[in-house]
Amino acid sequence: MFDKMNIRPMLLKEVDKPFDDDNFIYELKFDGIRALIYVSDDEINIISRNGINITKLYPELEEIKSLVGHHKVIFDGEIVTMVEGKASFRKLQERSHLKDLNKIKLKSKEIPITFVVFDILYLDKEIIDLGLMERKELLNKYPDTLYFVKSKYFYKGTLLFKKVKKLGLEGIVAKEKNSKYIPNKRVDTWIKIKNFKKEEFLVLGYIFNNEKYSLYLGEYKNKELIFIGKVSIGKNNFLMKDILKVKKKKYKVLNINEDITYIEPKKKILVHYMERTKDGRLRQPFIK
Repeated sequence: MFDKMNIRPMLLKEVDKPFDDDNFIYELKFDGIRALIYVSDDEINIISRNGINITKLYPELEEIKSLVGHHKVIFDGEIVTMVEGKASFRKLQERSHLKDLNKIKLKSKEIPITFVVFDILYLDKEIIDLGLMERKELLNKYPDTLYFVKSKYFYKGTLLFKKVKKLGLEGIVAKEKNSKYIPNKRVDTWIKIKNFKKEEFLVLGYIFNNEKYSLYLGEYKNKELIFIGKVSIGKNNFLMKDILKVKKKKYKVLNINEDITYIEPKKKILVHYMERTKDGRLRQPFIK
């Protein structure tokens, strides 16, 4: 196939709050797998953010070959699984962990994926030096299909984020209209604002390593104390002073072989996180 140019996706800087700026457009942030798709009329290669070829995992996307005619194209986007109008990372994992080709084919009928495409980097030649809106114009020439859907963009970031919070979606992305595509770089022209959930959880114990503590978190479920994840915290964070004062207690709720200092489960801390996994664990937890 044409030279893959060894491109890695452009990265996004993260900020806490949405904003409005006439120099930016705003898109929904989807909870999926970032991928570049290299495609011509006779070949397709789907490359993950880490440079891994994942083409065999998503046979539905073969149809993209028929969209590009005799051209050679690179699309940038997100592989997602939609459940009741929302991207479900949990469902996507059911697809992404499969290795057997027959199982993948069967699962593609049960849990179909969609490629939400938001950029085009190559159209018979490299076009990453064009401005974003110029690239969007070229992208708009490709029709939406069942498995290939162009990302919609909006002009008011604060309003879009308000709707995202109401609907419980992942967040938004702000992109400067004239921004060039800069592979594998995190710059101010592409910004993500995530819609984190927040909740208080019990601290079960901790481990100190490399100037940081890992706090082991839990909650009661049906009167049983269960482990739901861990979060990092700096050794000088004021919360640690209180946690270190809590009486140590010998018990075990975790089925892991780590040298944890357990404490009485009575200290609660506020944790931000994206969502919960199928077994109730926290995804992307952090402490502000």
